[in-house]
Amino acid sequence: MGQTIERLALERGHEIVATIDIHSPRELNGADVAIEFTRPDVVLDNLKWLASSGIPAVVGTTGWGSHKSEVEAWFVENNNALFTASNFSIGVNLFWEASAFLSQLFIKHPQYRASLHEIHHTQKLDAPSGTAITTAEVIIKNSYLSHWEHGNTHDPQILAVTHERIDHVPGIHTLSFSSGVDEIRITHEAFSREGFANGAIDAAKWILGKKGIFGMKDLLGIGA
Repeated sequence: MGQTIERLALERGHEIVATIDIHSPRELNGADVAIEFTRPDVVLDNLKWLASSGIPAVVGTTGWGSHKSEVEAWFVENNNALFTASNFSIGVNLFWEASAFLSQLFIKHPQYRASLHEIHHTQKLDAPSGTAITTAEVIIKNSYLSHWEHGNTHDPQILAVTHERIDHVPGIHTLSFSSGVDEIRITHEAFSREGFANGAIDAAKWILGKKGIFGMKDLLGIGA
């Protein structure tokens, strides 16, 4: 993702003043904004450093949701700006809006059981994906389901979230509502990583000059 973001940012006329990995020093060299796409095992250390740097941060790394309140506090205390998203694709965010709408429809018809399946490339470390977790949260908020679980379940009050890892798959998420007589599915399939990368670049432009905690709903203006 980092390489894709760098390439597209340069194509869009932006300047890359620093690229940081495990082999390079953490120096921002006068950057206006930092885009963080790394790994779940290092993201918290990166975010604590970015919060105190005074540089707004756009974060696409997932797998740290249990520390969300703590991370947000770091940025608020430092009067900085944080933009987080489990997925920066405009299509995925519209997929979430559609998932919310469908869940509200099916809440009146409990004979339909909801399930969610995601497929990603084999380099994807967290499972289920951050996108799948966000989708599950959207469904639960707008339905009769009590919570989600990773793996199959026979409990009709629980949303089953399953995953696969297949080479060279940027991301596929399918929400299904199944009864004994039919099934309705809605799927978002990414053809490349460019949709995610362009969304992150859009977020980096949008967050300039702002203070606080933001996400894709703020960028896209699609409600709270």
